[in-house]
Order: sequence, then C-alpha cells, then structure tokens
Amino acid sequence: MTHSTEPLRLVLRGEYITLDALLKATGLCASGGDAKALILSGGVTVNGEPEVRRGRKLRAGDALQVAGQHVLVCASPA
Repeated sequence: MTHSTEPLRLVLRGEYITLDALLKATGLCASGGDAKALILSGGVTVNGEPEVRRGRKLRAGDALQVAGQHVLVCASPA
C-alpha cells in the first residue's frame, strides 16, 4: 500500500462504484476479502465519516481516506 500526499484519482466508468470495488481497483486492497476486512474494521472514511458498508455506492465528488491514502472519485470526461 502506498502512502502519498497526492490523492489517487479514480475516474468512474459509470454512475457509481461500490466501496469494495474501488479498494480493489485502486490497488489499496489485493482482494475482496481484504477489502471487506478493512471496511468492517473501520479503516475507511468516506467524506470524513467512518464507513462500514462494503456495498456503499460512491459517486463523483466523494472523497475517501484509507490508511493515510486519500482517494477522490471523479466523473468520466464527456
């Protein structure tokens, strides 16, 4: 897992991405099981609030923090 002051940017391919899928897509978790464990342990915040729902739908403008790494969810270019 990398730690950086520069946020990761995930560009959506559709309307939303679920929290567990985002963690896998960004490489912050190696598997769905790892993502589930991290989420349930309280290791993820969405828009500054702890999030424990792995199916949470994230949309453009949402911001996450995971183990010191910031992730911004961005809309796909038109």
